[in-house]
Amino acid sequence: MKRNIIAAAIILIIFGCNSKKEGYVTDNAAEAIEIQMPDTSVAAKIIKTADMRFRVKDVQNTKEKLSQIIRSEGGTVAEFSINSTIQETDKFKLTADSSKEITSYRTDGILVAKIPAQGLDEFTNSIAKMAVFVNSSSLKLDDQSINYLANQLKGQNRIDASKQIGEIPSKKTANITTSMNLSDESIDRKIDNISIDAKVKFSTITLNFYQDNTVKTMIVANDNLYDYRPAFGNRLWLNIVNGWTIFKEIILALANLWMLVLVGIAAFFTLRYFVRKNKVAMERATRNMMENRQ
Repeated sequence: MKRNIIAAAIILIIFGCNSKKEGYVTDNAAEAIEIQMPDTSVAAKIIKTADMRFRVKDVQNTKEKLSQIIRSEGGTVAEFSINSTIQETDKFKLTADSSKEITSYRTDGILVAKIPAQGLDEFTNSIAKMAVFVNSSSLKLDDQSINYLANQLKGQNRIDASKQIGEIPSKKTANITTSMNLSDESIDRKIDNISIDAKVKFSTITLNFYQDNTVKTMIVANDNLYDYRPAFGNRLWLNIVNGWTIFKEIILALANLWMLVLVGIAAFFTLRYFVRKNKVAMERATRNMMENRQ
């Protein structure tokens, strides 16, 4: 009986120690979890992009005014171009060497600017006042807060993993390559967040503006070559002179071929001689046949 009591007491003591130990481990694990939990709070990352199309009185003047406003707002011009498209053109003769050219053309301008995000609304209002009228205007908001946070967390995880791999005593090439790849990915995440910060700070606005068709008149050189030819009488005399020149050149060319001319003349008379000889022989034969018949 006494032994049973002692054994029960020992069992109770052992279970009591184990329960305390388990409680101690659980508390440490909870503390470790609380320490390793990352900070998931991040400021809002809203990227604004705007587009406007509007009509103006003069494209070039509008471009200059827009550049001034953009600089005053602390922004920059990222892209600019002007394009003129000919709608219709006509040309008629004024004198023998000049013509009048009338051209109708359309001018369009495209300007892409980076504007501080907080001044975007004021900037668009200024543009609306410059325009004759606005064809279209749009604003797009892109929330990159989650992507920004994901880049931060993934980048930190890759840094930690790279450090852990670097602390491994083994110097295998695979470990070094893995550590370098993780470091590169962490850098890529940081660069992505830098790009997001820049886009959040400076909004991109695309401006497409145009003016009414412009008609331009100017005096240009007459490009019809027929009008520059001499008068009919002069051209007639020149052709006569040119014909005499050609005739003389033919004579001179034949003079270079005098041997062929002589051969041709000799062949002509020789052929003529044989033809006449054959003709005389045939006449004699015919006459003899008639005489024999008589």
